[in-house]
Amino acid sequence: MKTKNFTLYSLMVVVGILLFFGSCKTDTIDQADDSFDRVSNYNYQIVHEWNNVWLEIEKEAAGYRPCPTANALGYIGLSSYEACVSGMPEYASIAHLYPGLNIPKISENQEYFWPAVINASNNYLFEKLFPHVDQTQYAKIKTLNNKSEKAFLTEVGDQVYYRSKNHGEAVASVIWDWMKTDAATFDGYIDPFKESNWEDRLNEKGAWTPTVPGPGEGMFPIWGKGRPFAIKADLKLCRDYKTYVGEYSETPGSGLYVQALEVMAQNTPSLSYQTEWVGEFWSDDLLELTFSPPSRWLAIADQVYVIENANLEDAVVANAKVGLALHDAAIGAWNSKYFYNLERPETYIKRLVDPSWEPNLSNPLTGDNGISPSFPAYPSGHATFGAASAEALASVFGYSYGMTDNCHRNRTEFSGYPRTFSSFYEMALENAWSRVPLGVHYRMDAEEGMRYGTEIGRSVNKLPWKK
Repeated sequence: MKTKNFTLYSLMVVVGILLFFGSCKTDTIDQADDSFDRVSNYNYQIVHEWNNVWLEIEKEAAGYRPCPTANALGYIGLSSYEACVSGMPEYASIAHLYPGLNIPKISENQEYFWPAVINASNNYLFEKLFPHVDQTQYAKIKTLNNKSEKAFLTEVGDQVYYRSKNHGEAVASVIWDWMKTDAATFDGYIDPFKESNWEDRLNEKGAWTPTVPGPGEGMFPIWGKGRPFAIKADLKLCRDYKTYVGEYSETPGSGLYVQALEVMAQNTPSLSYQTEWVGEFWSDDLLELTFSPPSRWLAIADQVYVIENANLEDAVVANAKVGLALHDAAIGAWNSKYFYNLERPETYIKRLVDPSWEPNLSNPLTGDNGISPSFPAYPSGHATFGAASAEALASVFGYSYGMTDNCHRNRTEFSGYPRTFSSFYEMALENAWSRVPLGVHYRMDAEEGMRYGTEIGRSVNKLPWKK
């Protein structure tokens, strides 16, 4: 009997030991498994909400379109990416590529709530970026932040929330201080005409001159001196327009003259409304009527997140890539615009062909008609922004990604009916061409903008995003 009891006791001890070590093994696996802490475990919602606030505020923000907007979206996207990259196992920080940028690290073996990190980063930067907008618009920043903060505190508690918030703010603060070191672009919305010298270049053939209605100065003439994220010095200038039309000429039958006639032909009353509609659908030129051309591609990305029910990692990466692509597209396109300094079709046509001719771009809010944007023609900024963004988006969601663009569904002053496309590239192509029937660009501006923007987008995609 004693032997039997001893054997039973021994068996119980062995089982207990096995259970103990088994339990220890399970704890070790749980501690090593960081899946609970991955950005991809969350949905796109916080990125989507901040994107929408951006689109609403930027629509009303004087001086931001197009270059300061593209600039800001680059830094906002980079900040969210760098703040969250520790929770994205396949991705790596790219901060080492930029001298003077030292990103704060997370605390090891601590839990972070990544939506709160993004909320804090965006709240910090949006408040810094929009100090002069109407208070009704500015209040949208605080409203979203407070709503998100309340929800996140309830979801994860004080300790995890404030750890996450502090990290997001710390990264955004570093990004903001580094952003300020680019003298050519920082606070560019305050004086869009800084160092405008168009009158000094009037002796050049085909030199750009201001058009009416307009501010009478060239916008963002020094933007090309800005600090890019991805493009090297040799890519800050696009191809010479002579590649497309030969030497500048005012002779009938010459390359540029023929392209000017094409612009006129695309603007005749006999053409179908479809042609005019394409120009209007992609315009996004006018303050208070719609967001700007760079922000259009943020709006497109935002629609994709909803359609795909994207996870937070995909939304963070796409926002970062599109932001950097737009940022560099603005630097490259405006550097090229003021280097080649080519007059708009309106100026060329009125001087040489038909003094009464007007572009199709009109402002229903002011009643102004026959508008041309106030900077040189070549290459098209619209086309460059679109192609760069399309390349960035395709790297995340695929090069054959088809979608219906609902950006202007609720507009009433023109047919805002959605248009459907088979790829981001097809969207960018139509966006580029739209500037010709609108009467504000030559064909070559659109074609070079597409080629050049695609190169810029590829440069962004080639950054060492993945480990």
